[in-house]
Amino acid sequence: MIVKMLRYDLVLLKQQSEDFIERLRELGLVDITTTGWEPQEKDRLLLVEIDQYQKALDQLEAFAQSEDCVKDGVKPYESAEQAMEAYQKLSQHKASLVAEVARLEKLSEEVAPWGEFDAQMYSKLQSRGVQLRYFVTQTSIYDSSVAEWSQKNPVVEISRTTSSVYFVIVTVDQSALELDAQEIKAPAFDAKGAKVEAQKCEAELKSLSAEFSRVAASMDLLQAKLCTLKSLLQSAKIEGASEQAADGALVVMEAWAEKERAAEVEAMLDDYADVVYLKREPVEEDDTPVKLQNNRFARLFELIGGMYALPKYGTLDLTPFFAPFYMLFFAICLNDAGYGAMILLAGLALYLKGGESMRQASMLTMFCGGATVLFGGYTGSLFGMSIPDMLGYENIADSPFLDFQGQFFTWSLALGVFQILLGMLLNICFKSKYFGITSVFGQLGWFIILLAACLAGGLPMLNEAWVIPFFTTSSPAFYAALGVGAVFMLLLNDIHRNPVVNFFSGLWDAYNNITGLLSDVLSYIRLFAIGLSGGVLAVVFNSLALGLTGLSEGIGEFGVGTIFQILGATAILLVGHGINLFMSAISSFVHPMRLTFVEFYKNAGFEIGNRSFEPVKKIEK
Repeated sequence: MIVKMLRYDLVLLKQQSEDFIERLRELGLVDITTTGWEPQEKDRLLLVEIDQYQKALDQLEAFAQSEDCVKDGVKPYESAEQAMEAYQKLSQHKASLVAEVARLEKLSEEVAPWGEFDAQMYSKLQSRGVQLRYFVTQTSIYDSSVAEWSQKNPVVEISRTTSSVYFVIVTVDQSALELDAQEIKAPAFDAKGAKVEAQKCEAELKSLSAEFSRVAASMDLLQAKLCTLKSLLQSAKIEGASEQAADGALVVMEAWAEKERAAEVEAMLDDYADVVYLKREPVEEDDTPVKLQNNRFARLFELIGGMYALPKYGTLDLTPFFAPFYMLFFAICLNDAGYGAMILLAGLALYLKGGESMRQASMLTMFCGGATVLFGGYTGSLFGMSIPDMLGYENIADSPFLDFQGQFFTWSLALGVFQILLGMLLNICFKSKYFGITSVFGQLGWFIILLAACLAGGLPMLNEAWVIPFFTTSSPAFYAALGVGAVFMLLLNDIHRNPVVNFFSGLWDAYNNITGLLSDVLSYIRLFAIGLSGGVLAVVFNSLALGLTGLSEGIGEFGVGTIFQILGATAILLVGHGINLFMSAISSFVHPMRLTFVEFYKNAGFEIGNRSFEPVKKIEK
């Protein structure tokens, strides 16, 4: 459900705006419109500073959880500014050390072929006129040419690989040498020296932990400063989006509050004798903020709906209607009681360890995992094993379990038709309530035709026993329903229009609806396909684990080899089912969302809202 809102147009003195906004923060019930706000130069600097503090806190929180952080006896800084300045200097120093370590490690790899040498000895040789020049070439070229090169200058092979040879030529000057080889710069030190320098930098990196620990001990100061900066940005947005009047002496604001909390808001406004406000109901042209209010079950699925968009104010909140479908679709796609139990346990762990901020996500995970346990149990799948087989049923058709592979293809299409029809019905009911029944005659006619076809022809396709005696594809009642629907769809789709125009417009709408509906319904085949593929992969991993280890033939005489067989099978099962669970869980999360946002939202007439209800309040974290 979308909470009812009231709009307040506020006029107040410029000099009291700061105090007024602070009172609004304390109240925490009023949303000030800041749409169209463009940051000025000072605002951009404020945004940069907020970003710096936020990134610093994120890094420090991660550091505080590491073993390098010293927690006992560390004295925090006196102010947030001092802590931030120290953090920035430490971060820059750390970045330079990390870059130097990477450079030295790379250099160590480059000079490794030259072995160990004394750089000071190299300098002494140069001072006496002896030049060591370093070359690298292909092995075949070196082997065929080394004798010729050695006639002119001493050649010393340093090392070689399968493809290259590293060698040194001793000369008395830097004159050009005619060699089929690449000359490289003489290394400043050997690989051992490079590693020693890298170790020095790494030791210096570790020594920074104590200083970072002091900054981490000052996180409360940094958090308080961040809250202050966010409040300043909030005030800047309000000031920038407000209109100035009377040569800047007055400020005009657009504010929103929940209708049921209007008395509290107006009591605060009445405390300001110089504040003038006008109150009214929202109209369609308003950019009304949206707040959802649902029961405890549907509220969990606001997290899913929020990934797409909030509904437009004045329309229908579809969260309570898609929530059970999403949970069911997730269970169908995952389709294994064992996998569902893993998801359920993961949600429980998240609930116990994740804190208040993760409660909604953890509860949603547990609901979806629990639904998967139930559905996977109904289809008889437990980590790819057949529950009917384990219970001794020779054929799944003789058991109380659902034959997913043999029956659910049709059921997936039926679920799609049902959800689409529900969306169409919701759209019809909502529009007829607000715009009158005559505004939905065309949609109503199309709905009657589809519903009649499903009842008369669809139900017997699902189950031969589900036949309505007085409503079959050959009964007069069925044709009467089709006729009523055709009249609404073809002749009354717009009662203010010429009937001939209505007829041809209805034909065009019928073509679009038929092709669109066919595409929408076929999309629900993904439920069957994803559920089947995950189940097949689970069976494949079970077969691999038993087949590759020889356990498929059973355990004969138990011995040391049997232990290795069991360990090998266990490893294959853990890796295989882990991969399958990961991939299937992602598919089970994404594809039901796609069916919701595309097929269901489209047929339910979903309209996107522009903004959520975000009251001005004190920022504490």
